[in-house]
Amino acid sequence: MKKRWIIASAIVFSAAVVAVVMWFMDNRKKTETAPEYVLFYAENQTENYPTTLGGQKFADLVYERTNGRIKIKIKYGAELGSEAEAINQMKYGGIAFARVSVSQLAERIPEMNVLLLPYLYDDSAHMWRVLEGEIGDEFLEKAGNYNLVGLSWYDAGARNFYSSDKPITSIEDCVGMNIRVQESAIMADMISALGANPVEIVYSDVYSALEQGIVDAAENNWPSYESMNHCKVAKYYTIDEHVRVPEMQICSEAVWNMFSDSDKEIIRECAKESALYERQLWIQREERSKKKAIDSGTIVTSLSSDEKKKFRDAMSDVYVKYCGDDMELINKIIDY
Repeated sequence: MKKRWIIASAIVFSAAVVAVVMWFMDNRKKTETAPEYVLFYAENQTENYPTTLGGQKFADLVYERTNGRIKIKIKYGAELGSEAEAINQMKYGGIAFARVSVSQLAERIPEMNVLLLPYLYDDSAHMWRVLEGEIGDEFLEKAGNYNLVGLSWYDAGARNFYSSDKPITSIEDCVGMNIRVQESAIMADMISALGANPVEIVYSDVYSALEQGIVDAAENNWPSYESMNHCKVAKYYTIDEHVRVPEMQICSEAVWNMFSDSDKEIIRECAKESALYERQLWIQREERSKKKAIDSGTIVTSLSSDEKKKFRDAMSDVYVKYCGDDMELINKIIDY
């Protein structure tokens, strides 16, 4: 009798477990929604780079808040092409979302050039006051001039000078130096305005150019300086923050127009939340790179506000050449 009772109890228990599992599976089917949209997001950086992780955060938030109706797949490592190629595809809806440098957008939307001007901002806080205010909103809207929708701003840090033989402590120290620059007319003119000689060298050759004395200095952000081992051949790092080029999360206008108003609102909110997340990741990445460089022997110099003003004042002709019609806006940004 006892054996029969145990068997009966086991059968009842098993039936209860099956019922619970069936109820769970049935309710999960009811609550889950098959994606209505499956969309691609272009990112040219590596999987663990701050902007890539920010993009994934954006995708996760959108998926969660649309109950799985909008699924965004992050394609990192330039799988969908370079930033320039991604922008071209987005114009026609070939790619739905992307994170791109404003320098790439400026090639198509000249009004964006204002945000590329050297010594435009006093510091990071100044830039974010501008970008998170009405001026930043106006620039997000300018993406519409190329059939794009600007969603939010991402951080890419500040570019600073680093040199091999001596630190750059004043504008006079720049005179006569050969300084490597990327292939950019505005960057070359910036170096010339400081009395130095701009030398265009591809990024992969900068280490050897510094090591061999082909150039006396170069410029980039902390992560690039440290990760490419430039700190080994140029130990003097001068924090002048001459360029802060923000990055923008964008959506193809053709894709955007398919969404409902409520979905558009969700996407904008998620983009802004992911931007705050990415900014924190960037700060952490910068601090790690800075510490590694200093621990390996880098000597850091920070320009005083008075000295930095001299560098900015030297840019007057550059400002006029590239954004002469926008001087009122430039002054507004400087005073913001």
